[in-house]
Amino acid sequence: MSSAHQVTIPLLNPNEPEALLVSLLVKDGQKVKTGDLLCSLETTKSTADLLAEASGFLIGLIASEGDTLRAGETLCYIAPKKDWQPPAPAPSTAAADSPQLPPGLRITQPALQAAQDAGLDLTALPIGPLLTEIAIQDIAAGEAPSVPNLTAPEDPFDPSAILVYGGSGHGKSVIELIQAAGEYAVHGLIDDGMSVGEQVLGHAVLGGRSELPSLHTSSIRQAANAVGGIGDIMSRVRVFQQLAGAGFYCPPIIHPTAFVEPSAQLAPGVQVFPHAYIGSDARIGFGAIVNTGAVVSHDCVLSDYVNLAPGGILAGGVSVGEAALIGMGVTVNLGVSIGARTRIGNSAVLKSDLPDSGVVRAGGIWPD
Repeated sequence: MSSAHQVTIPLLNPNEPEALLVSLLVKDGQKVKTGDLLCSLETTKSTADLLAEASGFLIGLIASEGDTLRAGETLCYIAPKKDWQPPAPAPSTAAADSPQLPPGLRITQPALQAAQDAGLDLTALPIGPLLTEIAIQDIAAGEAPSVPNLTAPEDPFDPSAILVYGGSGHGKSVIELIQAAGEYAVHGLIDDGMSVGEQVLGHAVLGGRSELPSLHTSSIRQAANAVGGIGDIMSRVRVFQQLAGAGFYCPPIIHPTAFVEPSAQLAPGVQVFPHAYIGSDARIGFGAIVNTGAVVSHDCVLSDYVNLAPGGILAGGVSVGEAALIGMGVTVNLGVSIGARTRIGNSAVLKSDLPDSGVVRAGGIWPD
């Protein structure tokens, strides 16, 4: 080894730029071999062991167990000689990269980056609700965002009644999903393209979106988004925004034949269809769809509005960005990161990370 190897903190979760140093098994000046365990890192959604990628002496190690370290930060160097000196640190850009968030502001990392790119004043953003990238895009466009309602209503309402927004093919699937789950009774359908009184699987269309306020005042507080968004994921997102703007809560709905491990966490608005599997410590974001027969293995993270089509298989530790569409029968290898707003065609295979807005055609292999 002719020069020192820089050991940096990896990005374990796209929505968490920092990780906790839970264990440190080496000290400054220690000699290590390739493959030796240096430390263990942890975020709220994943853990990782950091191994030595070279042999030599550890130089510049100043971190301690319990420290919070930022992705990309230098942990230490592995140098060929014990007297090797690390380069002088570059001027810090932490203030520019990680602005101090106003008290109470809840915002995802992609949304924070979008807000910075748009030059938005963080102190002017809504306090309380979790702001996603799509909500920030609305604000940047001069529109008032309708953010998801993540808590069940507190005022008196009928806890068994639920609206279904959308009466097309996915609407039929959602109706029967609700019926199979057995926790709610469909009060009626909302669909702008159907006539009032029209029947879908025995349930009447009550009108279009303009009926939402009157339905809310009649003690109906819960709704299910039955717009799948295949081909236009934003159509599904807009329905959630309309429901949120009218004050509706979208509970998660799980088919009784699906299996969800006890340690998995599902946000409101999630729909899990027949024979799907969600593994240990998986995290499923707001409004995501895990369709029939899909597999979400241990430690996977699906961000808000992800649509995983029937038969899709995600190996352990896969992360999927906001509003990604993953087609039928897609296979994603262990630990792969899929960017926001990506589109992955049916039966494609992903072997490595895919950037934001990436496209993999049906039957394709990424990378080629």
